[in-house]
Amino acid sequence: MGKDYYKTLGIPKGSNEEEIKKAYRRMALRFHPDKNTDANAEEKFKEIAEAYEVLSDPKKRVVYDQLGEEGLKTGGSSSSGAPGSSTYHYTFHGDPHATFASFFGGSNPFDMFFGSNRSHSRSNGFPFHGDHSNDPEQDTEMDEDEPFTHFGRQFGFPGGMNNGFPGEARRRRGAPSERPGNNRKHQDPPVVHELKVSLEEIFHGCTKRMKITRRRLNPDGRSMRTEDKILNIVIKKGWKEGTKITFPKEGDETPENIPADIAFVLKDKGHTHFRRDGSNIIYNCKISLKEALCGCTVSIPTLENRVISLPCHDIIKPGMVKRLRGEGLPFPKNPSQRGDLIVEFSVRFPDRIPPQSREIIRQHLPSS
Repeated sequence: MGKDYYKTLGIPKGSNEEEIKKAYRRMALRFHPDKNTDANAEEKFKEIAEAYEVLSDPKKRVVYDQLGEEGLKTGGSSSSGAPGSSTYHYTFHGDPHATFASFFGGSNPFDMFFGSNRSHSRSNGFPFHGDHSNDPEQDTEMDEDEPFTHFGRQFGFPGGMNNGFPGEARRRRGAPSERPGNNRKHQDPPVVHELKVSLEEIFHGCTKRMKITRRRLNPDGRSMRTEDKILNIVIKKGWKEGTKITFPKEGDETPENIPADIAFVLKDKGHTHFRRDGSNIIYNCKISLKEALCGCTVSIPTLENRVISLPCHDIIKPGMVKRLRGEGLPFPKNPSQRGDLIVEFSVRFPDRIPPQSREIIRQHLPSS
């Protein structure tokens, strides 16, 4: 019987053209050697390409359905016959990467979607998954069977990529396909910007709008234009300093490169009252020596513009702290809970004491 091309693509014998395309897309992406490190991936990738070459061609498929692989390749007679001949000879060209490139309309779709390092990317604004909505606390792997389905829906391809990649339409219009290794593009390093945010913005969450100017290719694939774009950076409650938000491939585009990712790294702005320690905030409360020794009630500001009255009855020593539970920043993974507001006390000592006061203090303070 020879090779069972239908079994190779995992489809029944009566499958139509769209089912064959969908099966090849799924299997080729799963076993592409750039993505699959199994020892037999290369051979499997080649078998998938050969199966698709035969089943996607009506003439080859008719001969194969009647005579099997052996009859197809040795030129056995076909009862219906290939047009213009009573026999048909087929030999697979042996380059599965050429089939892959022709199907997807480019030399390497993995460069387009995954970047030159073949890694899944975190995203913001235009996510490949539900963007963790640009949440760097999560990493979401693409579906193994349909790696680009959600990407297709996100950018307006009906049914995800079920009708083929955009490049396939270009191929049907007659655009020449590229062979792997020829003029392969490389992605530029990420362009990283520092994005300063206030503690109030981290407390409430916010959206920053950043205008970028970048170069883009014109439809002729050679000349370029300059265009502006607004990137919406969604900052979630409690995100920590150093959090990176990435917009894939929003950098400059040229005929020779894949656009770089643009990344924004959060940086805390200085604050009038507080400094940050993770999800806690620290307030430095200055009191007099008299208040430290005799007791007092201090007013503590909060990020919600409330003021908390904090009574202090015990002696307060320099560097002492008091903790107000749940008055800090939201936890990034659980925004309904919050860190603490830590009050650090600084005692202001007088510059001078009158001699009579000094004597009274000497008499009343313990000697040790």
